[in-house]
Formats: sequence, C-alpha cells, structure tokens
Amino acid sequence: MLMLGRGLDARDNQTRQVRESVSKVEKHFGELCQIFAAYVRKTARLRDKADLLVNEIHAYAATETPSLRNGLKNFANEFSKLQDYRHAEVERLEAKVVEPLKCYGTIIKLKREDLKATLSAKNREAKQLSQLEKTRQRNPSDRHIISQAESELQRASLDATRTSRYLEETIDNFEKQKIRDIKNIFSEFVTIEMLFHGKALEIYTAAYQTIQNIDENEDLEMFRSSLYQTEHQSRLDIVRANSESPLQRTASSKSCPGIVQQISRNPLKKEEEDEEYDNEDEYED
Repeated sequence: MLMLGRGLDARDNQTRQVRESVSKVEKHFGELCQIFAAYVRKTARLRDKADLLVNEIHAYAATETPSLRNGLKNFANEFSKLQDYRHAEVERLEAKVVEPLKCYGTIIKLKREDLKATLSAKNREAKQLSQLEKTRQRNPSDRHIISQAESELQRASLDATRTSRYLEETIDNFEKQKIRDIKNIFSEFVTIEMLFHGKALEIYTAAYQTIQNIDENEDLEMFRSSLYQTEHQSRLDIVRANSESPLQRTASSKSCPGIVQQISRNPLKKEEEDEEYDNEDEYED
C-alpha cells in the first residue's frame, strides 16, 4: 500500500508538470501567434501604402521637367519592385511562421485530451485504493470482497500506469517537437527577413542612384528658358498691341496734310484766278 501511494504521488507530480508545460506552451505560443500575425498585417498595410506612394510619385513626375521626371519615374519603379518583394515576404511569413504557430492550437487540444485521460485513470486508481481501504476496515475477515476490491485496484493501477507511460511518451515527443518547431519558426522568420532586407538594400541603393542622377542644372536651365521665353513672348505681345495705334496715327497724319494742303492751296488758286480776271478787265477798258 505504501508503494502504491508513492506511485500515486509520482504520477501526480508527473501530471502536474505536464499540465504546467502544456499551459505554458498554450499561453506563449498563442501570444506569439497573435503578435506575428499582427506583424504580418502591418507589413501588408505598409506594402499597400507604398503602392499608393508609387502611384503619387508617377502622377507628380508627369508634371515635371525631363531630368526630374525621369529620375522620379525610375525611383518609383525601383520602389514598386521593392513592394513585390515585400508581398513575397508577407506570404512567406504567413506560411512559415504564423501557420505553424496556429497549428499548436490543435496540438495543445490533443495534449489536453491525453492529460485528461491520464487524470481520469489516476482518479479511478485513487478511488479503487480508497474503496479497498474502506472494505478492509468494514469487512476485515471477508477475503472474497477484499480480493475483489484488490483486483479492481490492480486493474485501475495497470490502466493508470499505461496511460501515465503513454502521457510520458507523448509529452516527451511534444517537448522535442516544440523545441524543433521553435527553432524552425524563428529560423524561417530571420531568413525571410534577411532575404527581404538584402533585396531592399540592393533596390534602395539603385533608387538612391536614380535620384542622384537627376541633373539639376539641366532642369533649371529648361525651366528658366521656358520662363524667359514665356516672358519674352508676353512682352512682344504687349509691344505689338501698343504699337498698332501709333502706326495708325502716323498713317492718318500722313494723309491729312495732303488734304490740308489741297484745301489750303485751292483758295490761293482762286485768288490768282480772280486777279487774272481783274487784269483782263483792265486790259479791256
């Protein structure tokens, strides 16, 4: 009976440790899964915002001078390429990190069922042990009833031992799998991030070079040329508009003296004619 009691205590300790281990994994893996899923969602939202930025850069570039326009378009193309890699990053993180952590919801459920079966077997064993003690106290001389109770206890103990060993094996496999999965999950996470950031460094380097290749002097010269040409054209238009009236006035003034001269000359001729007539009259007299 003493050995049986020690066996029950040992199984109690084992069951408690298994329960604590399963609860610990359930809590922390659940938290990790939620945080990694949020990390992936944030990355996907960043990808979407970057796509909007690419569209706006293209729209702005279309309004600018050639060198700046080409530089901005090339930058937007590089940045868009980066978002393709970011999209791949999102899909890989979902498949290699989040999904394996999600699977532990089912794994934890199965381990709790195994733990429940072990606890049930242990409780039956403890109940049969208590029943045997009561039988011995009530009927110490009835060997048949005591023997029957001992047989029930033996079957319960065998069942508890079997489930306990199974639990021990399954929890051992669980621990090994947990460690292996943690290594794989975090290794995949780091690998995916390194691949993305390696490509990001390469693309950002190219994008930086496209911006540096913008020829400020060329664009500024074109802007000034366009500005001065517009200003010169405006001045020409103003000059032309203002020069039309004086020309017309000059033309009018040139024609008016002729008329004035004609008008002024006519009275003189009339006077001369009158004088001629007067002289003729004198000769006649």
